[in-house]
Amino acid sequence: MSAVSYARPRLTTAQDKRYRAHVEQFLLQRKNQRAIRPPRQRDIFGGQAEEALRAWLGEHYSLSDRRILEYEQRQGRRAHTRYRELDAVVIEDKRSVRVFEIKASRVARSLRRAVAQLQETRAIIRLLYPTVSMTILLVDTGIPTAEEVEALMHSAEAPEHPPETLAGVLEALESVHPITSLDEQIHDGTTINVLTLSVDRIIELAGAENLALDWSDDDEDEETPPPPPDPGPVYSSSSDNEDEAGDGEGSLAEALRRVGLGS
Repeated sequence: MSAVSYARPRLTTAQDKRYRAHVEQFLLQRKNQRAIRPPRQRDIFGGQAEEALRAWLGEHYSLSDRRILEYEQRQGRRAHTRYRELDAVVIEDKRSVRVFEIKASRVARSLRRAVAQLQETRAIIRLLYPTVSMTILLVDTGIPTAEEVEALMHSAEAPEHPPETLAGVLEALESVHPITSLDEQIHDGTTINVLTLSVDRIIELAGAENLALDWSDDDEDEETPPPPPDPGPVYSSSSDNEDEAGDGEGSLAEALRRVGLGS
């Protein structure tokens, strides 16, 4: 199989004519597909957390509205135009740009996927800007700690393999730099900074009354496919729902709850 390469990237806005045509085509295709369940409360919270953190970043940086990445994905003789929505973009000068990825998850390994996706995104944007600084804002919605994993593995609900902890994933990933504030970011063009935030921090930013926080019924229909993305998101990469469904997130959460460790 031929190697994948990228070409002709550009950063544009959500109002771009080519992008809007792509969105309309996507939605038209969705009309012919079978009914899909409405979004879960956690899905809704993820979008709300993204909005809150984007507003928070706007207090620290001058965010660009050019956060739709258009590019050609080439393989052999074939080339396809793809789009990705970047959660927040700061264009510093003609050679430097900062990209923020906002992710809410209760599965540590979802960070692996976020890092892999950002590395690919960086490779594409480097065709435009030689220096691409990247930071993940990870909202921890219940990632098990080492103590919780140990208790789970000694319980009757123990899974075949222990779930990963956030500390373990951070230690295993190369070129990842855990930080506790934006001031600690490294902007060398190779490092991916990871700032972990709690649900309480999102509540401070947005207010509990403005957030979907009742997640008690979210795991009752784990086998139902996730909802289609909003017209804004990335169509060429998986959603967080797909990440977590693929990682067995629902069954893990249920097991943790049964042994009194989950939320």
